[in-house]
Amino acid sequence: MEEIIYKTCTSKKELEGILQLQNTNHYSKLSKEEIASEGFLTCTHNLELLTEFNCIAPHVIAISHNTVVAYLLAMTAIAEEKMLLLRPMFLEFKKLVYSSKKIEEYNYLIVGQVCVGKGFRGQGVLEKCYQLYQTIYKDRFEFAITEIDVRNQRSLNAHLKLGFREIHRYSSPDGKEWCIVLLDWNKYKKEANPKISLF
Repeated sequence: MEEIIYKTCTSKKELEGILQLQNTNHYSKLSKEEIASEGFLTCTHNLELLTEFNCIAPHVIAISHNTVVAYLLAMTAIAEEKMLLLRPMFLEFKKLVYSSKKIEEYNYLIVGQVCVGKGFRGQGVLEKCYQLYQTIYKDRFEFAITEIDVRNQRSLNAHLKLGFREIHRYSSPDGKEWCIVLLDWNKYKKEANPKISLF
């Protein structure tokens, strides 16, 4: 197996590597068969925005032969002002309650996007990326949260396997159905069945 280095993103070259991997795996570049079997990416970013987010909370990347082969983007609540595509998700956060407290009242980290290059899937790369992600952020944020297009079953299954819990589903204005999943850094050991509800 090729050596893979797991680290935070620290250079423009690495940010550009993220964008290249993102572009390759965006749904617009994939066949229907690839979308169904391999998963897909919905959002795109530009270098300026990716850099701004990285300065606030560094992205986690996996590198092989000086090439970015996987990444976990890190975003904070400031993304609501920066990405119109995520506005529906933030509106759900304002309604959604987790363990007797509104999501928006927590200090949470958004998993902005996840991608593992095609030749590196099924090798535990995603799990190792998340291990580093948790090590870096568990003392800074209370949990990690993200939304996944329900059609992206591969990604949804992978996240549930890693300890994320589905806490809500909703339909965005464009008709897409989204699944909001949450990873409690404590892996739910303190509270076996955290209360989840909507106002």
